[in-house]
Amino acid sequence: MSRIGKLPVQVPDGVKIQLDGHSIQVEGPKGRLQWEYRPEIAVTFDEDNKRLVVTRGDDDRQSRALHGLTRALVQNMVTGVTQGYERRLEIHGVGYLAALAGSTLQLRVGLANELQVPIPEGLDVAVPDQQHVVIRGIDKQLVNQFAAAVRALRKPEPYKGKGIRYLGEQIRRKQGKAMAK
Repeated sequence: MSRIGKLPVQVPDGVKIQLDGHSIQVEGPKGRLQWEYRPEIAVTFDEDNKRLVVTRGDDDRQSRALHGLTRALVQNMVTGVTQGYERRLEIHGVGYLAALAGSTLQLRVGLANELQVPIPEGLDVAVPDQQHVVIRGIDKQLVNQFAAAVRALRKPEPYKGKGIRYLGEQIRRKQGKAMAK
């Protein structure tokens, strides 16, 4: 039995769950998320205890793998509509900066041109100062994917540490060339 899959998902007050066939819809104070899960998995909602239970029909390898995955994704949906998700990026480098122009994130990160990154719908991006970017949203996958895409535009390099990194990320630094005698 999957250790993660067998745990029930607690549904807090103010969250509405709607199950329709192989589709689950979660609506909370921050918004609404919908997802279609695989037919090998069954999701039931216990109204009395206010919790979701994920079960699988058989012990096939794929069903076992999908069991824990489905439970984790349902938990992420419930957490997203109640608390939301946030990812912070920091920009290091002389002359490197970020700005917000409407629904576009503008980045100057040492390239010849300024990078214009369109912000996907469903995300709230803030730039509190020129060296920090805050990405918020209710969909965990969308928040982290956009943060990874922005980071990939100028990954931190190992010699000086310049680039875009997650807040608190440690960059392994290299020594560089040794001085010739």
